[in-house]
Amino acid sequence: LISLKHQLRANVSYAALPNDLREMLQRRLGDLERQLLSKVAELEDEKSLLHNETSAHRQKTETALNALLERVSELEKGNSAFKSPDEFKVSLPLRTNYLYGKIKKTLPELYAFTVCLWLRSSASPGIGTPFSYAVPGQANEIVLIEWGNNPIELLINDKVAQLPLFISDGKWHHICITWTTRDGMWEAFQDGEKLGTGENLAPWHPIKPGGVLILGQEQDTVGGRFDATQAFVGEMSQFSIWDRVLKAEDIMNIANCSTNMPGNIIPWVDNNVDVFGGATKWPVETCEERLLDL
Repeated sequence: LISLKHQLRANVSYAALPNDLREMLQRRLGDLERQLLSKVAELEDEKSLLHNETSAHRQKTETALNALLERVSELEKGNSAFKSPDEFKVSLPLRTNYLYGKIKKTLPELYAFTVCLWLRSSASPGIGTPFSYAVPGQANEIVLIEWGNNPIELLINDKVAQLPLFISDGKWHHICITWTTRDGMWEAFQDGEKLGTGENLAPWHPIKPGGVLILGQEQDTVGGRFDATQAFVGEMSQFSIWDRVLKAEDIMNIANCSTNMPGNIIPWVDNNVDVFGGATKWPVETCEERLLDL
């Protein structure tokens, strides 16, 4: 801009120009100078804005990447003990009131469910309590128990159905229980076969959400007050819960190892199961090896 003025001054003799023409040229030079300064300021603003946007975008990207790295790290930690996150069993070798497993997730409100698991127990009398679900105000919201010389029982909201299951022979067995609040209908499957069905078990009662799921103990209060005489002794694996009644065909396919179908509410995953009191996690026999044990 300054050199432009110098050039004009060098090329035009101001003294030779009339006053009004000289003033017009100066005005135009002043306008041109203001326009150029305005454009420079605008470009500086755009540059600054672009820099800020780029920095914000970079920061957002870095935050997202860090979150992903943390998640990968968590998964690696959670799954490092076993080849695959579901290839483990929980071992409860003693009849005590302090060995147990705990599912970290809780249940939503349920109007139907299917619970399946593999278990092996040679305890007698009775295998004890493979699992229990307690909520505030109802310790026996869902319980599977074989206590003393009683048959194995399913409790829903403290109501009882006796199940025709026979699983205390020291061999692996696949167990599935289905239930729906509609008429309180239930079904009991052992090793893929439906052995019993009934109705009127806590009909029209929705399963309450937000409780505690315990493996191997019966709860007298939410998450505690275990009784050694009701403890499960043995091993279990593939404990899964669905929010619907599974078809008999699906249950057969899970039991005969032709499909892997994790529970959509509670799947069997290493980092979702904690063990306490000397209960342990071990690599589990393959599904086919468990079948051979039947």
